[in-house]
Amino acid sequence: MPAALEPARSRYRGAFRSKNFRLYQSARLMVILGAEAQSVAVAWQVYQITHSALSLGYTGLALFLPGIFCVLPAGHVADRYDRRWIILACYGLQAVCTGVLLWMARTGTWLHGGGWLGTGVWPIYAVLVGIGLGRAFSGPAASALLPSLVEKEDFVNAVTWGATVFQVANMSGPAVGGLLFTLQLTGRLRPWTGAPIVYLFTLMMLVGFLVLVGLIRPRREAREKKAFSLKTVLAGLQYVLQTRLLLGSISLDLFAVLLGGAVALLPIFATDILYAGPRGLGLLRAMPSVGALVVSLVLTLRPIRSRAGWWMLSCVGVFGAATVVFGLSKSLWVSLAALAAIGASDMVSVVIRSSILQLATPPEMRGRVSAVNWLFIGASNEFGEFESGLTAHWFGAVRAVVLGGIGSMLVTGSTAIFFPALRKADALTAESLMAAEQALSAAEPVD
Repeated sequence: MPAALEPARSRYRGAFRSKNFRLYQSARLMVILGAEAQSVAVAWQVYQITHSALSLGYTGLALFLPGIFCVLPAGHVADRYDRRWIILACYGLQAVCTGVLLWMARTGTWLHGGGWLGTGVWPIYAVLVGIGLGRAFSGPAASALLPSLVEKEDFVNAVTWGATVFQVANMSGPAVGGLLFTLQLTGRLRPWTGAPIVYLFTLMMLVGFLVLVGLIRPRREAREKKAFSLKTVLAGLQYVLQTRLLLGSISLDLFAVLLGGAVALLPIFATDILYAGPRGLGLLRAMPSVGALVVSLVLTLRPIRSRAGWWMLSCVGVFGAATVVFGLSKSLWVSLAALAAIGASDMVSVVIRSSILQLATPPEMRGRVSAVNWLFIGASNEFGEFESGLTAHWFGAVRAVVLGGIGSMLVTGSTAIFFPALRKADALTAESLMAAEQALSAAEPVD
């Protein structure tokens, strides 16, 4: 184990001393499990209906588009109003959307036609836009809520455990989705075979999430008191642009994952390249989370205490290299190993970026800064899916993934050169991070 990772066995459970944190992470486990299972069903249905890589890309675009228009105002809402109620309202909307997916899958409206919805997959895209709208408002509120659930000294531990919970659900969700999708029901349950049973499972997880979040009682923190205006909405973006650590870490994630994302193309690899079927697709979707889970558990025991910027840049470089290996692989086992390496390296980046985001931001601005971060994350994930589908449509799936991995490595090198504040980031504490930021600013010549 590198010297930069120090033992912390006496404190690795620190965040779980908080009842609110335990409730929240239990709720997250349920809702992410359901969302990941649902994503498998949606992707498989869309590809089976259209046999088009571009159509798969449109699913990511449908989820991302609402964020472009709503996420910055959503950050102001998260700073001004009760973040818990915002989360409840947004996930209530997502529950309604999942119910619509369940109804459409159960009736087969877009497959058979004859109804007012007609044929094709556009009704799925319309529902995904609704889910994306809920995510646009819940994302900043959820990120900004976390510091109010634990004590200050337990925050980095809470980020690491939160990432661990996320990866457990990410690892299990796709496998559960693939298993449920291929489950052969008989008798009266036969009409529920395939997508309907997956959507029903997701709906149950959403209801459980709403119940648990309703029990949370977060600590009261400072809120934005200014009324809605363009200036207050853009304050988070302005703060990110002025803080090199934030700008560097968020930009690195945006461009590296935007270029290196291969998850949207997994149905193509599972069907046409690896011949793995729906269950194989579930395994492929789960493997990044397997790698991430292993690393997150290591980080709870031996957290990164120094050279945080170096660790982040190095791991994003590994992310790009593993993406290239996956794109070139013709073996299911090699592909699974490459995806595990992608998840493991990305986990280190996630923990460091999330810690920097909250530790370097004042409490009353966390919603708006989280909104900017969410917009970047949404661009690298949902819009990245559209980019992957588009490049696969132009160049083929293999070339798209390989070129994307090379692009991620080039972005890593460029970030190390143009953002020295990130490269030199050391300890993950608010004092250390802001001292490094201020020292770099003081060293620059004044015009």
